[in-house]
Amino acid sequence: MSLNLLTQEEKDNKTEMISVTEEVLDAQGIECDAKIAKVSEETIREILNEVRKRRRKRAKQVNELDEEQEVLITSKTSD
Repeated sequence: MSLNLLTQEEKDNKTEMISVTEEVLDAQGIECDAKIAKVSEETIREILNEVRKRRRKRAKQVNELDEEQEVLITSKTSD
């Protein structure tokens, strides 16, 4: 059964998705080696929601850091 839960962007960033998913599974005490067929669809959706939340948080942190660096560069060039 294929649930097709991933967006195209998530499919394109498969390596990152796998890494973050492993973090979420570890945090929930689910072994990464467990067969996905044994995990309920609801649990898969919960895991995916947590993965998306963590990816958004990381992206926000990266954007904020980039903005801070841009402000520093702009202020140095205007001095």
